[in-house]
Amino acid sequence: MRARLAIRILVTSLFLAAVIHAAQAPLPAFLMAASLAPAPAAARTDSTAQAPSADEVRALGQRLVVNQHRDDDVLDEYERLEHYVDRTSAAKSATTEDRTYRVVPTGGGTLKILLKDGDKPVDPAEYRRQLQLWESILEMMARNDSRAKTAAEKYAKRKRERAQFVDAAGSAYVSTWVARETRNGRSCDVFELRPDPNFHPRSMFQAALAHVSAKLWVDHDAAQIVRGEAYVNSDISFGGGVLGKLYRGGIVSMEQSEIAPAIWLPTRYEYDFSGRKFLFPFEQHQTIEASHYRRIGSPDDALTLARDELAAGKPFGYDP
Repeated sequence: MRARLAIRILVTSLFLAAVIHAAQAPLPAFLMAASLAPAPAAARTDSTAQAPSADEVRALGQRLVVNQHRDDDVLDEYERLEHYVDRTSAAKSATTEDRTYRVVPTGGGTLKILLKDGDKPVDPAEYRRQLQLWESILEMMARNDSRAKTAAEKYAKRKRERAQFVDAAGSAYVSTWVARETRNGRSCDVFELRPDPNFHPRSMFQAALAHVSAKLWVDHDAAQIVRGEAYVNSDISFGGGVLGKLYRGGIVSMEQSEIAPAIWLPTRYEYDFSGRKFLFPFEQHQTIEASHYRRIGSPDDALTLARDELAAGKPFGYDP
């Protein structure tokens, strides 16, 4: 669903509001309350830190842009494990889905290979069937026929739209530095972001930015996002409300860590929002933990790996 896609990519793009706007304007009430709230348990405030200058914030933001685009580009070269815990139910505390996937690149996106359903490992025959599907997709992409070209073009278009959305966030917000905190062992600059009323969106996704505020923890030395929290402050309509709507009050968060020298990729997502797709209501209360990143390389390298694993006939190489 396009509405869900929009909110999922918001939090990984919002950090760019620190690129241009280093405003020290008063925060609106809802952000002031957030900045005065106790810091998360994993964070420790440095009371001696001084606010950076506007030039320092812009320099940090420019590094963030370069780093984020590089991180996005190399993600295609990695596989990872993702553990999904879904509590989308009336009780919101009951687990309705608990699955672990191996997420592998295909040359035109990714494929999720089921490893566990709850605590139960997938049947070896089913796992092999999924490996064969991965191999067949990679072979199709390698043939570069009409189907492969169409898939590659669609994926390239999604990546361009993602990059454009990331860049647009740089002018969609006004940021305020609020503190220096140590989070997960990293010294972070903390920013509050609020929509810039002078921003003129050029797409449906960009228009959604006006309804969302954020709080970001940016690694002071690495210029990489450590944690981001996005808050839906007013309803977001898609297609004039015909396609769907995301309701106010939704929260999305993301955490990242360095998985290779100078490469930072997501390690945790949390989604807690509700909305409507056409006439049908939906909710999303989900946690995704990503781990065991491993660089595979190009699609040709991935095809070689898939074939080698099928030939070996062994179960998955490490316990998720």
